[in-house]
Amino acid sequence: MDLQTILEISSAQHKHLCPRQVLGARIGLAGAAALGLDAPRADKRLLIIVETDGCFADGIAAATGCTMGHRTLRLADYGKIGATFVDVKTATAVRIAPQLDVRDKAYAYAPGENKHYYAQLVGYQQMPNDELLTIQPVTLTTPVQQIVSRAGVRVNCVACGEEIINEREVVREGRPYCAACAAPAYYQPDTSLVFPLEIGSILKIEPI
Repeated sequence: MDLQTILEISSAQHKHLCPRQVLGARIGLAGAAALGLDAPRADKRLLIIVETDGCFADGIAAATGCTMGHRTLRLADYGKIGATFVDVKTATAVRIAPQLDVRDKAYAYAPGENKHYYAQLVGYQQMPNDELLTIQPVTLTTPVQQIVSRAGVRVNCVACGEEIINEREVVREGRPYCAACAAPAYYQPDTSLVFPLEIGSILKIEPI
């Protein structure tokens, strides 16, 4: 697909087009090309690790066909507009991010546009890759096969009893724990609220 078709797909999900979607689409195309892979893909050879969510990630997904549902798109939330592209077959990887001065460069591609948002929207679509992006070969600190894991592998946490898939357990003294039980979790139980779950009822929150 060409860039405009990709942007139409991405913008349809948001009912608008923004500069970060454009960056996602451009980075998605550049990442696949850097690895010598066609895009969009229907297989699982290309794995992408994005460093933020939102519009940027949707632009990448539209360009590459990689999604979380297919386990070909992952999030390492660094709050950065950047992504690492991995050829699962060869373990070759590249990280791609915008050059540090792309916001200033964008004005040259949108003559007469004073608003930075619209200058970026136009400029990011027109700038050549060598002005827009940095492409850096990288080595993953976790082997790609470990990230991808194996289908059908599951174990139960010895603390909470919940099932863990994709070999994400933490083993301590030979016993498997889920990440939430092995270390501080991103949530904690709140005993001040109760959720009635009767079938057919409207979900209401009632204090105990």
